[in-house]
Amino acid sequence: MPLQITVDPDAPDAPYEQLRAQIAEQARGGSLPTGYKLPTVRGLAGELGLAANTVAKAYRALESDGVIETRGRHGTFVAAAGDAAEKAASEAAQSYAQRVRRLGLDRGAALAAVEDALRAVYE
Repeated sequence: MPLQITVDPDAPDAPYEQLRAQIAEQARGGSLPTGYKLPTVRGLAGELGLAANTVAKAYRALESDGVIETRGRHGTFVAAAGDAAEKAASEAAQSYAQRVRRLGLDRGAALAAVEDALRAVYE
């Protein structure tokens, strides 16, 4: 099951974001199973015609999101992303709830802000 990535230079999203989103989607969707070894930064950059720094930036973001993990010289692998993604989302939600409370927003206003943000991202 090879990694299937297409980077559109005319797309509104930056190449690193396209790469990040496609790998995350494939990992979370199961087409890249947990433990799948990803190409090296330079290898994938060469294959896609991107700068190595672009791929490295996408890999850093994916690692920060818990989608992939780097095991030193052994390589970069798809992590058990479901648990990590849910944990990160829970932590972000907790941080948001604490912040809006400090700002003095009531529950309704806080929920409305979240719904607006989700609508903007998902639609």
